[in-house]
Amino acid sequence: MKTKTVKPVLILQTGSASAALRRRCGDYDRAFVYMGGLEQAEKRGLVCCVHVERGQKPDRPQAYSAVLITGSDAYVTDRAPWSEAAAGWLRGAMDVGLPVFGVCYGHQLLAYALGGIVADHPAGIELGTRDIELVAHAGGEPLLVGLPRRFAANLFHSQTVAELPKGAEVLASSDHDPHQILYYGPMALSTQFHPEIDGEVMAELIDIQKESGNPVAWGAEAADAPYARTLFRRFVSSIPGLL
Repeated sequence: MKTKTVKPVLILQTGSASAALRRRCGDYDRAFVYMGGLEQAEKRGLVCCVHVERGQKPDRPQAYSAVLITGSDAYVTDRAPWSEAAAGWLRGAMDVGLPVFGVCYGHQLLAYALGGIVADHPAGIELGTRDIELVAHAGGEPLLVGLPRRFAANLFHSQTVAELPKGAEVLASSDHDPHQILYYGPMALSTQFHPEIDGEVMAELIDIQKESGNPVAWGAEAADAPYARTLFRRFVSSIPGLL
């Protein structure tokens, strides 16, 4: 019997961490690999990272088993050519039913790609470990089954999905942002929070913001966010044939 070829998962990298953070914790793709439990898949050659912000281009969506979209210090509203090209690629990925998980910038980029509106958050930056609250019916979504109604997540963003794209459904919110988890289908969702960031990395980010003079940083707290990580790992473990 012919063995079915397993396609790699694509990490669509939309930015790079600061030099200080990379020295201590690695870049965004390393956090995705570690927190997503992708180490063995990577050893088998089943993880592919494409730095779109550097001008690299992914293959057609059918070449991958899923796509994970990272955060970035860029802004979707700048409409940089590489970001617009990535948005077009994501529209094609959604058209063919590729499993998609977007994080922070990836969350906003996916919403924008599908017709939503991204804008500066009127309340400014959301930074640190904050509580996320699931909507009443979210517990029926398999990726969220068993998660508590409220759980901690790590956040760092100044823009938001101001208007949902058609067909998107809100599954969770925070006191600061009403669109913390957006659901597009059983294997297509995104989070404004960072499920790949632990308390150590969050503390490092807060310290960097303190050094830069950001007043929001002084009231921010940092802690591990295991339930947010659980959501990310459940998605990765649900990618057909990958693990």
